[in-house]
Amino acid sequence: MLQKQQQALPLMGNNPEDRLICSKKEVTMRMGMIGLGRMGGNMTRRLRRGSVEVAGYDRNPAAIQELVEECGMITADSIEHLVTQIAEPRIVWLMLPAGEATEAAVERMKTLLAAGDVLVDGANSYFKDSMRRGRALGELGIHFVDAGVSGGVWGLENGYALMVGGEQEPLSKLTPLLKILAPAPDRGWLHTGPVGSGHYVKMIHNGIEYGMMQAYAEGFALMRARADFALDLGRIAQTWRHGSVVRSWLLDLTADFLTQDQELAHIEPIVADSGEGRWAAIEAIEQGIPTPVMSTAVMMRFASQGKQGYAAKLLAMMRQRFGGHAPTKVVDE
Repeated sequence: MLQKQQQALPLMGNNPEDRLICSKKEVTMRMGMIGLGRMGGNMTRRLRRGSVEVAGYDRNPAAIQELVEECGMITADSIEHLVTQIAEPRIVWLMLPAGEATEAAVERMKTLLAAGDVLVDGANSYFKDSMRRGRALGELGIHFVDAGVSGGVWGLENGYALMVGGEQEPLSKLTPLLKILAPAPDRGWLHTGPVGSGHYVKMIHNGIEYGMMQAYAEGFALMRARADFALDLGRIAQTWRHGSVVRSWLLDLTADFLTQDQELAHIEPIVADSGEGRWAAIEAIEQGIPTPVMSTAVMMRFASQGKQGYAAKLLAMMRQRFGGHAPTKVVDE
């Protein structure tokens, strides 16, 4: 089982002592956070615990108010208002969905930030978009940093793995923040290289994650199918957590939910996919590097979403035509 304190960890932080803890510490710096959802909200909480003043904005006023009351975040009722609350040179961190939302925010920041300011994109953005944004902002003298962030809802307590791309000058300004957000000041964060490299490394990270998840899923499905052995999947997963070469944090999480329920009867067999898994597969094709595990894992997610249905019907009909095998027909109710 996971540690007891981890099992009780809420989706969003809910520590009534956060504000008291922060009030007792000397403030080291101030920055802005735009996007206060599951990731941005918990990153704000962790920064406040590390004595950083955070001015935060989100389209949802309730998300702002929650963090103001909980950990003393400085409220902002607009992006423009947020920028005025930070002294130059400013640091503004975006934790918005990748794509249109991030693109729109970057375009707005071009008119609000000044030369020497630092804009960080912590979304799962496509690395080529980050390279383009870095060039455009650089022409204005604004530093752009792309930060791949991993840790999910556990990052508040355990820290985040940070893969950061950009020039050395803005990285030196961000270092105190990275040391707070990471699992420890001396590990879990890395300056990966120039702009674009942070999101590139995070893209590959997620491709590997897809493959690992798919392998675990297939292995446990095989064991469950062997009904004559009546295997206890929860106990097997717990055993593998100790000394096995396949032990991992993903296995820890899997062991936790399988110990509670290995039938999963209430879960639909549909798995969403993020853009990063697709991008990793496309990058492999463009480079001519074989990545069958990552690529197949992405395809299996497409299949779970019902996108294999028509192809399967065609296969059934082909088999019927050349071999006379009767396809299974839909039964009218």
